[in-house]
Amino acid sequence: MSGDLRDQLAHVGYDVVQAGLVCGSGGNLSARIPDEDACWVTASGAWLERLSRSSFAAVRIFDGAPASPGGSGVPTRPASPGGSGLPAPRVEPTSEIALHLAIYRTRPDVRAIVHLHPQTALLLDALGEHIRIVTTDHAYYLRRVSTVPFRLPGSTEVAALTAAMAADGTNCLVLSQHGCVVLADSVELAHKRARNLEEAAQLTYRALTLGRLDNLREVPEEFLDRLAGPAPVSV
Repeated sequence: MSGDLRDQLAHVGYDVVQAGLVCGSGGNLSARIPDEDACWVTASGAWLERLSRSSFAAVRIFDGAPASPGGSGVPTRPASPGGSGLPAPRVEPTSEIALHLAIYRTRPDVRAIVHLHPQTALLLDALGEHIRIVTTDHAYYLRRVSTVPFRLPGSTEVAALTAAMAADGTNCLVLSQHGCVVLADSVELAHKRARNLEEAAQLTYRALTLGRLDNLREVPEEFLDRLAGPAPVSV
């Protein structure tokens, strides 16, 4: 995907709703603004399948204050829809803004964050089961999946704990009884990881319902070793 980061995130929002990875106004998305210590993040209460450029707030990463992309020093406020000439009310960022900012501060390599509420991944968590890495695609995009113990949504506790667990390079995390957080160096890669995470969860759950979870073979160690090696691997 190319073009404005907000357009890229809007495409992701529409797709993940159509795929059933989030319901209503649940979930939130963000992307680091190039060459600035700031990010675009979805507005509080935004429905992910209805996003437009006005559905995003620009927030400074280091202190959480409103940002002005382009460096003018004044938060950008588009003209009001009614044409009065007055600036529209400032867009309030998602209540999960602390989660996004904590990850960006901890992981300078992360350029995009997708936080969703995928049903199968959350059902497995509630059943006490972890997601199995079944296919080479799962291994390539996910590598590993960690589970963050439950903390209140929107709290500094869940933000700090998730960022700490992502510090070792983990890019896919299940927030227990809450959702998932997927990280990447581009919006497109974060999108692919989110879709693969739920597919891996669905295959795991199907094996569980068949009573064959103990027989479910995960990706061979030799392939995982290749992914960790210096030579590029494609799938």
